[in-house]
Amino acid sequence: MLGNIRNFGIIAHIDHGKSTLADRLLEVTKTIEKRKMKDQVLDQMELERERGITIKMQPVRMEYKNHILNLIDTPGHIDFSYEVSRAIAAVEGAILLVDATQGVQAQTLTVLNWAQEANLVILPVISKIDSPLANVFDVREEIVKLLNCKPEEVLEVSGRTGAGVPLLVEKIIERIPPPKGELTESDSRSLVFDFEYSEHRGVIVYIRVTDGTIRKGDKLIFRASNEKFTALETGVFKPGKLEVEYLKTGEIGYVVTGIKNTGFALIGDTISREGSRMPPLSGYGTPRPVVWASVYPESQDDFPILKMALGRLHLTDPAFTFEEETSGLIGRGFRTGFLGMLHLEIISERLKREFNLSLIITTPSIAYEVTDKNDKTSIIYTPAAFPAEGLIKEIKEPWVKLKIIVPRQYLDNLWELLYDHEAVVGETENWSGDRMAINLEMPLRELMRNFFDDLKSVSSGYASLSYEIIDSRLADVARLDLFVAEELMPAFSKIISRRRIEDEAKKSVEKLYDILPRQWFSVKIQAHGLGRIISSRTLPALKKDVTGYLYGGDRTRKMKLWQKQKKGKKKMQALGKVNIPQDVFIAMMKK
Repeated sequence: MLGNIRNFGIIAHIDHGKSTLADRLLEVTKTIEKRKMKDQVLDQMELERERGITIKMQPVRMEYKNHILNLIDTPGHIDFSYEVSRAIAAVEGAILLVDATQGVQAQTLTVLNWAQEANLVILPVISKIDSPLANVFDVREEIVKLLNCKPEEVLEVSGRTGAGVPLLVEKIIERIPPPKGELTESDSRSLVFDFEYSEHRGVIVYIRVTDGTIRKGDKLIFRASNEKFTALETGVFKPGKLEVEYLKTGEIGYVVTGIKNTGFALIGDTISREGSRMPPLSGYGTPRPVVWASVYPESQDDFPILKMALGRLHLTDPAFTFEEETSGLIGRGFRTGFLGMLHLEIISERLKREFNLSLIITTPSIAYEVTDKNDKTSIIYTPAAFPAEGLIKEIKEPWVKLKIIVPRQYLDNLWELLYDHEAVVGETENWSGDRMAINLEMPLRELMRNFFDDLKSVSSGYASLSYEIIDSRLADVARLDLFVAEELMPAFSKIISRRRIEDEAKKSVEKLYDILPRQWFSVKIQAHGLGRIISSRTLPALKKDVTGYLYGGDRTRKMKLWQKQKKGKKKMQALGKVNIPQDVFIAMMKK
């Protein structure tokens, strides 16, 4: 019966206790026995457990007092916002979780807006009430003001001790409405909100059934790609996969397709029976990458593996994009787009771990709109594709609008940071207690220049931010290239502000000078920008004592050997190619 189903997610700022609360919900509903429990049980990737963050949304089915409770645990970091938006579209309600020690944060406001735009029922909950630093009264006041609700509607829980969780389960059943849909046996329609790939069973589709029933053996079709298949298995998440006879209206589960290729699979697609008369569901908007980097295999023999790996990962994370490109220096690779720096870091790490790949990743960049002297406008994604200095008429870059919430005591440090990152500060307002909310705008380029880490550093970890891209504006930037032995290294090219180009050139040259292994000939390292060489250093050659075996006799013999060695080094310098190890590329990409 539809009336006994509740579909909901947990949304919050990062590190507010979503995964820990999910653990306690699984315990209270006896979905997992207490003796089999482990921390962050829904965070199934090794990377998630290592870093203590949720990267992938994870559905799980719980049963409690004759009710089916379908939970989708979601990430909190803004770089994985597309995961959150997909989860929101598959449920009717959301637990808005707020840390009692931190209060409402900037990202809390962002995810709340998404949930409200989707018309979800919001269940406000304060977490970590057992902490000695908890300030439950003030945080409750913040939530009441934010949601315009009554204080008694705000629930209090402890993910560590489990306090308040049984009452929360009761309130989920009471406040979150059951799903709606047609209970028909003759037709079916389901929303695809995620995928998984199995070597043995092919593509596994995560679905929310909106109408009808799906059974094992049903002839189904992906409406967007017109790919037909037979349901080899239907099941639910407990939290591991559990096969069931069928999935009915309102339920969340999976379907094994048996299809081994991945090109047809689209997040937000509609699965229905062949010949269905129901119109496709509206699906999801397309995510817009904001950071680009080129990814190359260290060995060109691994290019097919990298291509396959990107296809498999894109199946489960459609928020990143990739397309093939070729570099004369590095070979064949892919230009990839991401939602942020952490997103890039996680995908890169997954490629290395899950597919055993050694990669070269170029310096991350954003998309620039460049108009040349002939008034031809192009979108440039990589620094290596940037036109020469004298050919550019105008450059535009994306800007973002930010909201930062920070304690007053850190404002002096924050102003200095905002100036360094070219921010335009707008309105400031008292948020609550001693915290201020600051609205500002800055170039996306500067936001991606380690702004997250710098903000946490100057605020001792107490500041939070959310952002959205607003428009494009004129940019005062230039391309900085590094030459090694007079050979351009595209992987080291970057686009930076003109006011910082000299300092950045010197830092880049010094850094490469310190980490590049010495060769048998001297190597000149140069930084080129603004149409000239800005900084240069020469890495001395390795020395070999070619006269070490000589003893006694006339010095003339030694001088002849030294002259011969000198000529040999000059010849190597003219013809030789500098070998740059993988770890040097990685070190140069890091700040």
